[in-house]
Amino acid sequence: MMEKTLASLLFDGLEGLADAGMVTRPVAYEIDGEPYEGVLVHDSSVQAPRPGLLMVPNWLGVNEASVRKAARVARGKYAVLLADLYGKAVRPRSPDEARPVIAALRADRPLLRRRARAALGVLRGLKGEGIDAERLGAIGFCFGGGAVLELARDGAPVKGVVSFHGNLDTPDPTAAANIRAAILVLHGALDPAVPPEQVDAFVQEMKGAPQVDWQLVSYGQAVHSFTNPLADAPGRAQYHPVVAKRAFCAMDAFFDELFQPAHHTD
Repeated sequence: MMEKTLASLLFDGLEGLADAGMVTRPVAYEIDGEPYEGVLVHDSSVQAPRPGLLMVPNWLGVNEASVRKAARVARGKYAVLLADLYGKAVRPRSPDEARPVIAALRADRPLLRRRARAALGVLRGLKGEGIDAERLGAIGFCFGGGAVLELARDGAPVKGVVSFHGNLDTPDPTAAANIRAAILVLHGALDPAVPPEQVDAFVQEMKGAPQVDWQLVSYGQAVHSFTNPLADAPGRAQYHPVVAKRAFCAMDAFFDELFQPAHHTD
């Protein structure tokens, strides 16, 4: 799937990021002996150690659009590792190509968690590149939102997890007992992909895990993919610039609070 290489994504069509001081570079790693390749995105003008965020993209995976979104997230605040959960050779070009890939992962949550855990380990290992390994978080969009919630349910050692218009279901709600991270769910109130029944089940799951600091923000008039400028399916998946801005601000406020106790003054 998708013959365009990651190197060409980074150097052909992303020149504007360089103008803004953003640095993007491929990060190769292995999971279960197979090659994977994510992208590290950060602002080269920031010299002090900064928090690191693992970002799991939507179902199309690592592509030019997800690299641009990682740059929007990073700005001068974070170093972002855009995670590859599919494998270096798997780059879906369309929803039809992505659908069986994510279906397989959603059907095998232990595998999904293992791949997300491996990517988090890669991020933690990048501390020599200005990442503060004591201030780590994870964020995800659509499929990625569900993936980072599964990472939290796996007890991953991150301060916080943010799901943007992600799936909230899980085959084992009792796994919430493992959660060590604070949780922020940013949800479109009219999202047909995440219906009220799924939201209610998530709320009950969180209520059953009293150790979890969790929040769910439901944005009125927003459907699925409200942060995706390419989403244009009215009533189903559609970009909402006002809600997107509010959601990114909510993410920043969430991590500002979580990362403050470890604030560096050097």
